[in-house]
Amino acid sequence: LKNGAFDFIPKPFATDHLIAGARRALEMRRLVLDNRRLRAAAEETVGAEPLIGETPVMVRLRETMRQIAQADIDVLVEGETGTGKELVAVLLHRWSNRRSRPFVAVNCAALPEAVAEIELFGHDGDSRLPRTGRIEASNRGTLFLDEIESTLPAFQAKLLRVLEEREVMPVGGDLPRALDLRVIAAAKPGLDHAVEEGRFRADLLFRLDAVRLRIPPLRERRDDIPLLFGHLLHQAAERFGREVPTIDTATLAYLGQHDWPGNVRELDNLAKRLVLRVEAEEPIDEDSDIPLPARVDKFEEATIRAVLQQVSGDVRSALAALGIPRKTFYDKLKRHDIDVEAYRPTKSPPSS
Repeated sequence: LKNGAFDFIPKPFATDHLIAGARRALEMRRLVLDNRRLRAAAEETVGAEPLIGETPVMVRLRETMRQIAQADIDVLVEGETGTGKELVAVLLHRWSNRRSRPFVAVNCAALPEAVAEIELFGHDGDSRLPRTGRIEASNRGTLFLDEIESTLPAFQAKLLRVLEEREVMPVGGDLPRALDLRVIAAAKPGLDHAVEEGRFRADLLFRLDAVRLRIPPLRERRDDIPLLFGHLLHQAAERFGREVPTIDTATLAYLGQHDWPGNVRELDNLAKRLVLRVEAEEPIDEDSDIPLPARVDKFEEATIRAVLQQVSGDVRSALAALGIPRKTFYDKLKRHDIDVEAYRPTKSPPSS
């Protein structure tokens, strides 16, 4: 054992003890390999582009961003909460010719209505209260308007003039001030619907929608989750001065089966909790209101799916990792409606 053996079974040994020990060793070996893969993923992303993902949709997104970054054109970024809309805006600015100029971010939903106009457009009517607005502060740089869908109609009308005329009129001012800026706006999905309902100006949407970038939610790019999670673990460990933790089976299953409504932000929170070893309800206790048998079934299904994902649908490897007989395995597949073929690589058609 001191030299690295997993277990020791003295002779004469019972066959069932030998089989059980071998199964435990295989499961431990699988966990070790999974954790090595996560650590390798973290190392691969050090110094890499922060918009991580190798699925086709993410590769296309980065390619499109590279293509339009140098073009001085306004952009609309669409994505759910936590997908990284501000990160996309920052990268577009960083990759553009304006990179050495200001990047001014404005969360439209967080601006108090009473001071929003002065905060954005500035104040020039009283010598005691001169103030440069956020829009003018972004001159020669990039203005990022987050949650643009939350703006009021009066603000939308003034913003439209800024976009069309490239000038801003401070509150109380007599003359507009010329601007040279790029505008990147971000919104949650449904901006077109807001136009139909009259909550958002159609002409403003048309002006912003010269190029629209859609950031996919995590549930649409599950193959990116191990790579991204490895990066976030490494990032959290470096930030808090801790070691990158070992990931257990329950967490691996959770990573593969959770829908991630909070997207990258939620995944990042999980990484931080694991690094800090903070007890949380996820991943096992998130359904405390569900009866125990249902929770056991849910965990069993998630574990089987996670193992099948890891072994690319190979039944023999899955049986070894799960430590259950073949008949039991197939019974559970049927009960949970799991199709093994869905986890196997798609074979290319033979060449003629």
